[in-house]
Amino acid sequence: MLPFALIGLSLVLLGIVGLQFMYLFYLERVYRERNRHIRFLERSADQLAEQLEAANRLITAQNELLEAAYPQMKMKDEVWAEVIDEH
Repeated sequence: MLPFALIGLSLVLLGIVGLQFMYLFYLERVYRERNRHIRFLERSADQLAEQLEAANRLITAQNELLEAAYPQMKMKDEVWAEVIDEH
């Protein structure tokens, strides 16, 4: 009877080890997917930062052009605050 109990116990322990290996492989896959997603997000953030810099350069160039064309019209930030407060 003891050999059957030991065989059963060894099979149970073998099953537990198998589950642990499956969980280990699952965690490894999740880790790789997370790293891949992080790299994707970093590339996207870099592209968005480049687009933002290009937009800021374009806005600066347009503001300089407007100031050169119409020097008497100075842009005031306070005007926008008044317009926002009115609405």
